[in-house]
Amino acid sequence: MTIGILKEKKNERRVALLPEAVAELIKGGHEVLVETGAGDTAWAFDADYQKVGSKITSRTETLEAPLLIGIHAPDNSELSKLKAGQIFAGAVNPLGDTDLIKAAGNAKISLFSLDIIPRTTRAQAMDVLSSMATVAGYKAVLSAATILPRFFPMFMSAAGTIKPAKMLILGAGVAGLQAIATARKLGAVVEVFDVRSAVREEVKSLGGKFIEVEGAREDAAAGGYAVEQSDEFKQKQRQLIHERASAADIIIGTAQIPGRKAPILITKETVAAMRPGSLIIDLAASTGGNCELTRNGESYVSNGVTILGKSDFPSDMPTDASRMYGRNMLNFLKLMLQKDGTLKLDFDDDLIKGTCVTHDGEIVSDRIKQFMA
Repeated sequence: MTIGILKEKKNERRVALLPEAVAELIKGGHEVLVETGAGDTAWAFDADYQKVGSKITSRTETLEAPLLIGIHAPDNSELSKLKAGQIFAGAVNPLGDTDLIKAAGNAKISLFSLDIIPRTTRAQAMDVLSSMATVAGYKAVLSAATILPRFFPMFMSAAGTIKPAKMLILGAGVAGLQAIATARKLGAVVEVFDVRSAVREEVKSLGGKFIEVEGAREDAAAGGYAVEQSDEFKQKQRQLIHERASAADIIIGTAQIPGRKAPILITKETVAAMRPGSLIIDLAASTGGNCELTRNGESYVSNGVTILGKSDFPSDMPTDASRMYGRNMLNFLKLMLQKDGTLKLDFDDDLIKGTCVTHDGEIVSDRIKQFMA
């Protein structure tokens, strides 16, 4: 099997597979084409890929490979030029890009997206969302420590006592949990809000204080994700969060609902009530943000509060983020790549079916079918 590794779009510094991951594919008898400069921004250069036996090719030549690997999908104009039956595997956010689904279907390519892989024990080694959320939670806290005009830990000195910074984390998914762990190591006092009561013990085990609003709706069929809440619950939620946020030095927003706009948890009135010099880092910026005033990809000051809308923190840590993503991808490819060098798409396998967006012009994933309907 010939596998092509594509260079990512301009603002993305990660690469789908580092040379160490490519070496495993080559040992398995596969030919690997790597687009020129694909790993440069992740500190993996063409010569490094050549040392492990891959071939450096132009984008045009790389796009001819039967199996294409990336993070973001090629532009729809490029997808339309791919041959029917070609395969692209990445993390393309199909729940937020219906045009991509239609373009892949029209081109009759097999499109796989690891960010919709079923959340089962067997799929944990392929869960790119969790891997990248780990990076995002970690980098968000380090960014906060750099931007905030205060110390994180408590200090006692001849100059007096400095109180520890107070942090409020919205959402206790993987990013939120990693943010708790990192913030506590730096000495901050951490409060955490999440509508899922099941995460309470995880929050406490990491040293955070769990803030709970009674009456949250939970759905076992949601696979561990948060679900849409009632208007009555949202009103109680806004009031409690307003009280906690007003006293916080840092707010990190991680709350998202797959396929929907991120819930607004911090209103402009709440921002106005925060102390000057406070900071909001919104990891949900790409889906609208948890803060009403978030601007995706921008950092600005409103009423003395710095608001940073940033959903691409993994790109700021390209080497290890690429390493983690690549390991997830290799584990997924093992489901399809055979020992004789061929490839088999077994749609009786729940992970292959659940991750396949389109195949032969049809939508395969039940989750995507439901979303499109």
